[in-house]
Amino acid sequence: MRILFAEDDQQLRTAVTRGLREVSYAVDPAADGAQAMELLGDNKYDVVILDVLLPGASGIEICRAIRAGGSQVPILMLTALDAVADRIGGLDAGADDYLVKPFDFGELLARLRALTRRRGEVMQSPLTIGDLVIDTARHTVKRGARDIRLTAKEFALLLHLARNAGRVVSRAELMAHVWDDTANLYSNIIDVYTARLRRKIDEGEKVQLLATLRGVGFVLQEPSPASTTPAARRKPGSRRRG
Repeated sequence: MRILFAEDDQQLRTAVTRGLREVSYAVDPAADGAQAMELLGDNKYDVVILDVLLPGASGIEICRAIRAGGSQVPILMLTALDAVADRIGGLDAGADDYLVKPFDFGELLARLRALTRRRGEVMQSPLTIGDLVIDTARHTVKRGARDIRLTAKEFALLLHLARNAGRVVSRAELMAHVWDDTANLYSNIIDVYTARLRRKIDEGEKVQLLATLRGVGFVLQEPSPASTTPAARRKPGSRRRG
């Protein structure tokens, strides 16, 4: 999931950006309103976090501009403790929620989860693709009776593919929503992580769930009914006894 985080306090911006990246969000930080507007024009975001008192263009002005453009991206406003008018102004401008500063990082994560649930982008937990079970709340993965241990980034990659199960996801989309502008678009990082993920979920399994379409992208797909029948699992040319 890709987040725009606009905050003029450098220490807070750096700390929150680092924290979000450590839990595998892709984050584009902005120091002022002008930079935030430029990033919004260049990228598609899953969530936008705006400080109300941004220099250049305020968070409320940016929020109004986002809604005026027809975007329904979830917007979380950051406000000062005693700025009731700013909270009201942000909600009236189209923000979905607000968080009072100073805030606990755990609460920020909870607000982000709530915003995406409301928008319907976090599917039911657990997600299931065939016998693969992804618990989005606990960040655990099982295939059949087997527990699969993933790194935070591997889990983020799998989750994006699972949310788009059955659809081919391009490298550019994965780079935008699982990584961020700190990643090199021309590196082989996506191929490396996808290969690791495939080994962990498909190696030793009769049915392969993660496929690569060369030159196109990747797809996590439900196994076809034929591939899970006893006849399909027998070796070619073998005959049923009896």
